[in-house]
Amino acid sequence: MKSKVSKIGVLALAVLVSSACFAAGKTEDPKTAKKFIKEGIWRGVFKVSETEVPFNFELKGKDAEHATFTLLNGTRRDDFHVEYLGKDSLFIKMNTYDAALVAKIDNDGQISGEYRSLVPGLRGNALPFTAEQGKAYRFVEPGKDVAPAADLSGKWEFKGFSKEAVPNKIAILKQTGNKLTGVILQVTGDSRELEGTVQGNQFVLSGFSGPSPKIYKGTINEDGTLSGEISQGIYDNLKFTGTKDSKAELPDPYTLTALKAGVKKLAFTFPDLTGKPVSLTDEKYKGKVVIVELVGTWCPNCTDQTIFLSPWFNKNKTRGVEAIAIGFEQKDDLEYGKYTLGKLRDKYNIKYDILFGGLADKRLVADKLPALNKFVAYPTTIIIDRKGEVREIYTGYTGTVTGKYYAEYEKKFNKVLDELLAEPVPPASYFSAQTETKNP
Repeated sequence: MKSKVSKIGVLALAVLVSSACFAAGKTEDPKTAKKFIKEGIWRGVFKVSETEVPFNFELKGKDAEHATFTLLNGTRRDDFHVEYLGKDSLFIKMNTYDAALVAKIDNDGQISGEYRSLVPGLRGNALPFTAEQGKAYRFVEPGKDVAPAADLSGKWEFKGFSKEAVPNKIAILKQTGNKLTGVILQVTGDSRELEGTVQGNQFVLSGFSGPSPKIYKGTINEDGTLSGEISQGIYDNLKFTGTKDSKAELPDPYTLTALKAGVKKLAFTFPDLTGKPVSLTDEKYKGKVVIVELVGTWCPNCTDQTIFLSPWFNKNKTRGVEAIAIGFEQKDDLEYGKYTLGKLRDKYNIKYDILFGGLADKRLVADKLPALNKFVAYPTTIIIDRKGEVREIYTGYTGTVTGKYYAEYEKKFNKVLDELLAEPVPPASYFSAQTETKNP
């Protein structure tokens, strides 16, 4: 299925890419020679509605077979492979995200193209972009900075994204001169690292690491507050206001999702990537501590959580722990799920079970997992003890860029797992009694 989906996507996109050439220093016949872009640092610009969203990347390698395309965001680095589409066009798949940069090489050696969804039925969604080699800046050319009106370093409470009474987002910013970096946290997780600038009383941050690009921009008001808007992907702009507050916090992620009153266990049956139905009542999970992850390959916080969980599991799997990832994808099709979730498995060396849950719709997730009082966000981590009872539910994921928030998550995760793994394994009679209770 993998090659079928990939080839369909490539062939469909190839039609969209026009031919152009530039001198590549090769002695091949110019009519048949494959052209390639220059090595080095590049500056790209997406067009999101009426907003320009800049991003930076580095290209190493003199041909697609040996090239590495690296997106740059502050200290974060994300690597991708490059493929040819014809002799003068490129296809850069965003790893496990079902999207790609598709670009033609222009006559002047620069590139232009689109960031496109590869999801069947959603391929009309695209963002145009252009990119120039040799430009390392993101927003302002060297020597053209304007003295910043304030230092935005610190913690900010951002409101305006919804009607909830609680803070909608928390921004942790660091400013050095004009350079601004930071991360935005919300109940679903974090924005990954953002990079930008402060010019006079204007500020801006952008990020593009594979999922849809995003940009935060706004004004520093005379009273020290912020006002601005966020644009991301093909979605509408959202207004926000910001107030500096070192004590601002989001709701406790361990309290956002719970089991319904009187319920102690989670129950489900979903197919794995071979089509075999898998349930928590299967023999392999009896007497084990089980980590259940509700994820989606389209979800960057889910990817970051997988980057955390996969090596943890591979290190600890002999201790009596199992894990299950249930993927909810952008198309309710098992074959499509096998393709996207298979990509996730292979990319991050996942050794635990991966199941296909269906379409990525929060209401459907809640329907398919009726033991939950609600479903708030991807990812959601459910930790089950040796008796099969749910002990912890954590909503969202905060990555390493969030500093203390990641450290606190990692510390508690390990503490909870160590405690549950230290508990005795119930006797076989316990599980027999449970079966008899369910099937009188």
